[in-house]
Amino acid sequence: MTAELPPDHTPTGASTGAGNAAKQVEVQVMFDRISGRYDLMNLLISAFQEPRWRRRLVRAAGLKAGGSALDVASGTGKVAFDLWKVAQPGGRVQGIDLSPGMTSVAQQRYAGLSGLSYAVGDALALPTADASFDAATIAFGMRNLPDYRQGFAEMARSVRPGGRVLCLEIARPRSPLARFMRWWFDRIVPVIGKLAGQGAAYSYLVRSVQAYPSPERIAEIMGEAGLTDVRWAGLTGGIVTLHEGTVPAR
Repeated sequence: MTAELPPDHTPTGASTGAGNAAKQVEVQVMFDRISGRYDLMNLLISAFQEPRWRRRLVRAAGLKAGGSALDVASGTGKVAFDLWKVAQPGGRVQGIDLSPGMTSVAQQRYAGLSGLSYAVGDALALPTADASFDAATIAFGMRNLPDYRQGFAEMARSVRPGGRVLCLEIARPRSPLARFMRWWFDRIVPVIGKLAGQGAAYSYLVRSVQAYPSPERIAEIMGEAGLTDVRWAGLTGGIVTLHEGTVPAR
């Protein structure tokens, strides 16, 4: 059942430094409300770069035929579906998301595909067995979690030793593109959201990006969560970052 909050209620997007300061019910309700337009809005606000970033994430997961992956904050299911395609024949992919509205879109879109499933769940207490996947991914969802370290720790717990944990997230670029991208996210994205009837939600997006830790700090947090060989790369001039870590032998 979808939680109820006032129609104009949107989380602040502020960060405590350790995680998003919003209550999870606030984040859930916001994503339930935008689930029908989420994919189109992703394309628009990313200047049509989102599919390219998603392909890079899927390649980095390193899945092979028969492999398995967990996609956290799976949303409308595209990353999980792309992982599933790589892992065929015989692979399995589980998508987990806090929002029933987003999960419903994924379940309907990819119904009937053996080995691909979506469920509602908490990223900080994943409904998964220890060491049960070859890789775990999260795309544009980490900045919404109230505890970044716990989010990474739960992903690491769910992945076998030697497996990969990957995080794709919007960043505040320092490249020559930085001024343009700050203008784009701070000024244009809220306007696009307002034109789509979701101005509050996309203003939240801007605030959550502004409050998200630096790539260097996220790498440190991944190490604190028990991951090793942590590295990261900026994509498209640093507009987004892709962090990768390895689950050590237990």
